[in-house]
Amino acid sequence: MTNKSTEPVRASYDRVAAAYADHYANELLHKPFDGELLTRFAVEIGGSGHVCDMGCGPGQIARYLREAGLANVFGLDLSPRMVEQAKRLNPDISFQVGNMLGLDLEDRSLAGIVAFYAIVNIPLASLPTVFREMWRVLQADGRLLLSFHIGEETVHPDEFLGQPMSMDFFLFQPAVIVKQMEAAGFFVDDVMERGPYAPEVEYQSRRAYIFARKLLS
Repeated sequence: MTNKSTEPVRASYDRVAAAYADHYANELLHKPFDGELLTRFAVEIGGSGHVCDMGCGPGQIARYLREAGLANVFGLDLSPRMVEQAKRLNPDISFQVGNMLGLDLEDRSLAGIVAFYAIVNIPLASLPTVFREMWRVLQADGRLLLSFHIGEETVHPDEFLGQPMSMDFFLFQPAVIVKQMEAAGFFVDDVMERGPYAPEVEYQSRRAYIFARKLLS
């Protein structure tokens, strides 16, 4: 996925950024299982270094991690407008524009990465690049918590939150993602699934969560 091909994704999220922030900024209040996993991740990281919330949107995951004790958390998102919303809602946390296909981060600079639904707009063929980039920027034994929608289909909505959309949403089977992560050098510690919360809370799909770490090298 080149920068040119990520442009529709960036433009779509720029258009919905304000509405997205209004809708999702407090979503974790209604997702206790997600909160439990984020707390587990925060405990595993402890004080071992910087943590990036990739595909941060309006910053709700970064905020949760900060409140769970990770002082060195920051967020990264492809959409400049979404980053603006994250900064507005969380002025004490750093957020920056970035692309997971080519991270502007130093090698071995992170203790952890949380990527909640950050790969939903990335086709399967581009995921090896994403996972290699994540592996590159993690320090030895660095941790990754990844979540995504379970399935095999591609969804292409014409609108989202009242705004026109021009991008695909990809659903993946956990075994496929595990294989890709292991090929990039990750050791997968845990894979969990859950059914959807109520329709007013989220899209009605099964969800997968993967805890992984960078093998010592």
